[in-house]
Amino acid sequence: MDGRAQNDGRVYQTTGDQHVTEHHHYAGGGPGAVGGPDSVRRPAVGRTPLALRDRSEVLARLREGLTSGRGAEVYVLHGMGGAGKTALAQAFFDIATAEYRRVGLWVNAADRAALRAGMLAAAADRGALDGELLAAHQGHRPAADLVWHYLDRSVEPWFLVLDNADDPAILRDGSWLRGSPRGTVLVTTRRAAARWWPGAELQHIGVLPREDAARVLCDLAPHSGTLAQAAEVADRLGRLPLALTLAGGFLAHQVIDPWTMDLYGRRLEDDEAVELIDQGADALTEEDPRHLVSRTWQLTLDSFEERGLPEAVSLLRLLARLAPEPLPLTVLNGPEIAAVLPPARTETALAALLDHSLTQLVDLGDLRCAHSHGVLLDTVAAATPPKDLAVINGTAVRLLDAAVPAVPAAGPYDPRLRLLATHVLALLRRTSGPSDVANALAVATRLATALHRTGDYLSAWETASAAAALAATTLGDEHRLVLAAYARTGRSLFRLGRYAEAEPLLRRVRSAQLRLFGADDPDSLDSGQGLQLVLGNHGKREEAVVLLRSVVTSRQAVLGAWHPATLRSRVSLLAMLTAGEIATEAEADDTLLAIPQDCALHLGPDHAVTLSARHNHARALFVLGQHRSADDEIRQVVADYQRVLGPDYPTVLAARQLHAQTQAALGHMDLGVELMTEVVAGRERNLGADHHFTAVSRDLLEELRSGRWRPPPPPV
Repeated sequence: MDGRAQNDGRVYQTTGDQHVTEHHHYAGGGPGAVGGPDSVRRPAVGRTPLALRDRSEVLARLREGLTSGRGAEVYVLHGMGGAGKTALAQAFFDIATAEYRRVGLWVNAADRAALRAGMLAAAADRGALDGELLAAHQGHRPAADLVWHYLDRSVEPWFLVLDNADDPAILRDGSWLRGSPRGTVLVTTRRAAARWWPGAELQHIGVLPREDAARVLCDLAPHSGTLAQAAEVADRLGRLPLALTLAGGFLAHQVIDPWTMDLYGRRLEDDEAVELIDQGADALTEEDPRHLVSRTWQLTLDSFEERGLPEAVSLLRLLARLAPEPLPLTVLNGPEIAAVLPPARTETALAALLDHSLTQLVDLGDLRCAHSHGVLLDTVAAATPPKDLAVINGTAVRLLDAAVPAVPAAGPYDPRLRLLATHVLALLRRTSGPSDVANALAVATRLATALHRTGDYLSAWETASAAAALAATTLGDEHRLVLAAYARTGRSLFRLGRYAEAEPLLRRVRSAQLRLFGADDPDSLDSGQGLQLVLGNHGKREEAVVLLRSVVTSRQAVLGAWHPATLRSRVSLLAMLTAGEIATEAEADDTLLAIPQDCALHLGPDHAVTLSARHNHARALFVLGQHRSADDEIRQVVADYQRVLGPDYPTVLAARQLHAQTQAALGHMDLGVELMTEVVAGRERNLGADHHFTAVSRDLLEELRSGRWRPPPPPV
């Protein structure tokens, strides 16, 4: 026979009919031989928090439950891993036992075996007999009924903690979670859905407020830095209690070469940030995945795989390529996600992440977003298999690409665009392949253009400049897309009134483009269009006019006379010329003053270029001395600007400034002053008191008020 037995195994050999009866007796056969916790009277946790910061509101609610004497109360503390649910439960456990004289019972509910053993140990504590416990252990009587029989009949009131109940099905099977008139139950869990906790009072446990998070670090490492420095580190850690505890432990135990909080904060910017945080764990204690940021969430991810929900893991890995900021849910609702998970399963995957507190829903006005914690995303990103990165990065780029307008148009402020900017930049930081970097940079530049055209110049500048700097490390400073991003940066600097920075940047970009691509390249022409705006407002009108005329000529030759970019340049020329130049050119060529009709015909009456053409045409009529016609036209332009672009759009203020001048020129000085007062207030509010446009408007207002203002004389 080839049968072999190892350890406690047995091999039986028989011939004919046999009946075998076995009796097994282990460790003396008593109930004490059954495995269980050494104690249910003390919290089974790795470390006691030095100080519990914040959480006063939650503790007050729990105190109210004990003080009222209502009994049968069940409280559920839910939140992401590392949020401090167990620490809070431990703190209130101490309060319940010391101040309220409750019998404290602590049970680990992380798995079926631990829950069963812990609850039977609690029953033994409340008076269950050895024979009853043995029968329950052996399955001869319902274990949960036995436990709650003794809990309900406890002479002393009790406080029971069911810690780490991250799989509510374990509690539901056998009805382990019940209320009792003799005590209060507190559950800690990552599962947020109310359906798991019928009749319980739910309390979300999130990250700490900034000051309290800083004080946690100072509590643990009081000599490593100031409260302000601790606040900076806390921000980098996302104010997550577990990460704060580990960071404070690391700083407190550096003896030979102590670290400051500033140094620690700088090191968190490195790719090994997760490993650095975990170094704060006590190496002398038994390793517990829940005590390490690199592993605490892996428990949940493993459960997804076991339960047949791999798409939840895939979705989280996709989110980990983006920023720890609100992400509009519409970004995830597109066919572009198919390379990572089936679009039909996105809803299920997101629901699983929400249920396990791995992300949360936030409403920002009319936008519904998913918001995930930064340390969680860093951890998942670090653990994502390298072989999957190309597909995940490519999918993230395509999703963001689909969310950004294909052809950015002028219009009202769109808060969704600003949210997308943080995610595009985060993706660029996490991406290293040249192709993926180039694709992400193209999306970032188009997004910056969209932000610019909604009047959000600051966000446009931040997005374009950061994207260019990030991509340049992989693609080089003279890559076509990097130069285009720098050109967009220069345009936003101009709108922000930072001419001294915009001019050299645009000159450098245009010089490189001329050398690499030629004078008629669309990118070279686009940079020329942006540079002439800076020059014209920076005291270099003659150079600006020469450059702009060359851009108009080249765009007509390369793009055609009716292309939006060509028409935009022609419209800009109408605003740049003096009254004499307009009059001279109008006599020789009537197309100059016919530009509004050309734009309306080829682009439509409400296109931004058409509205700008009508605006500049009104300005031309004004400098030509045709004040009544200019006033009629600019009045309608203001109304159309407000209808199409919104009342706070920057160009509306420029049009209203011209309207104030036309009114003053017609003798309505009081109305002109009133209009200019509103313009100055709007520009101070939108652009700042020191912006060049604000200063020009303020000077004009003073001239109108003092009576020194005169309309420009008509050309001779």
